[in-house]
Amino acid sequence: MAEPTRRAIPLHIRILIGLVAGAAAGGTLNLVFGAKTPSLIFVTEHITNPVGQLFLRLLLLLVVPLVFSSLLLGIAGLGDLRRIGRIGVKSLLYTLIMSAISVVIGLTLANTIKPGKRLAPEVSAQLAAQYGGEAQKTVQTAIAPKTPDTPLLKAVKTIVPTNIFSSVAKETPDMLGLMFFTLFLGIAITLVPRERTATFLGAIEGLYAAVESGIQIVMRFGPYAVFCLLFTMTARFGFELLASLGWFVVTVLLGLALHMFGVFSLSVALLSRINPLEFFRRIKTVMITAFSTSSSNATLPTALRVSEENLGVPRDINSFVLTVGATANQNGTALYEGVTVLFLAQLAGVDLTVAQQLMVVYLAILGGIGTAGVPSGSIPFIVLVLAQIGVNPALIAIIIGIDRILDMCRTVLNVTGDITIATYVARSEGYELMREKPEPPETDL
Repeated sequence: MAEPTRRAIPLHIRILIGLVAGAAAGGTLNLVFGAKTPSLIFVTEHITNPVGQLFLRLLLLLVVPLVFSSLLLGIAGLGDLRRIGRIGVKSLLYTLIMSAISVVIGLTLANTIKPGKRLAPEVSAQLAAQYGGEAQKTVQTAIAPKTPDTPLLKAVKTIVPTNIFSSVAKETPDMLGLMFFTLFLGIAITLVPRERTATFLGAIEGLYAAVESGIQIVMRFGPYAVFCLLFTMTARFGFELLASLGWFVVTVLLGLALHMFGVFSLSVALLSRINPLEFFRRIKTVMITAFSTSSSNATLPTALRVSEENLGVPRDINSFVLTVGATANQNGTALYEGVTVLFLAQLAGVDLTVAQQLMVVYLAILGGIGTAGVPSGSIPFIVLVLAQIGVNPALIAIIIGIDRILDMCRTVLNVTGDITIATYVARSEGYELMREKPEPPETDL
């Protein structure tokens, strides 16, 4: 009789096990022997830290093609702006406004709660020395030209590159320049007949699929890398480092809840003219699917069906708004990226100015559009933003272990945001929602 096959442990569970085991092993050795023990220093410097750095560098390797391909496809997926007209413009403006609101909520909470600063002064000083590095110098060099330019001219020079190839060829690629170029190119593509850009977009779709596969390959190495990275950190700084992690989780969940039940409730009540309680009741299947799969793309079929059958959104609006939104509308991801970057900057002792936080808002908004709609799709982007502001990307290890559960929560917000856009667009186009079978609005002949 054949033995029953044993089910493999899911990747996110193995990563969480790696986090707990690495933190427990490193913290225990720090507690028993002290951080200055020669043998412990040898293990962290020559074994665990190099393994963790290999993981981080593999993620960084994929960021530029990931952001370029996913952001370009998200914008190009809008179709010919002249043809789709009002629906495309309304969807795009709603996405940008809601993403901006979500990031502002996240940064406001992170600045108020300060999860990365809830450490003993000596631990904070050690973290700043180890992971802050040349942070302030890096940031000033990246965002402040040496010439006495006016503030507006500085902003133009910072955002708009003159040579995109030199911008991405740097050790730390210019994400502002890359994302502006990709956004501009994507808009230009929508104005060109589809048959003339089909070959190019097909190649970009192939690149996106390959990079997405590459991320999954790298993440399979995640449990071991997270063990090594957390072992290194807790061996150096002890268990107290993990105290901030709980505050980080609270900050993210609070931000997601405020956006979900505050901003979205107001949106569906005022713009879509739907009772928020009834709205959430009718889409609960979509929310459960999003939470369990942690993927906007995997939830898309369910969202299309529920939005049409339960809310009465017409199929033509659904097929455009929800399909594009699965990639381009990532409110929860934008909020999460903003909170995570600020949290890790606080841990590293890097105090970002208002101007620098506005840069994070810009990156997070476009990052929400350019982030893959799959589990852990935001991790490579966060790694590169950390490098952009001069924070050692190794700090990302602290949140990788609990990223999956937060990913499940923010995916619910992402997918709910897609449906709120669909209801808003349908209502603004004259359709009556909450019917069994939606009927097109009457038009003057």
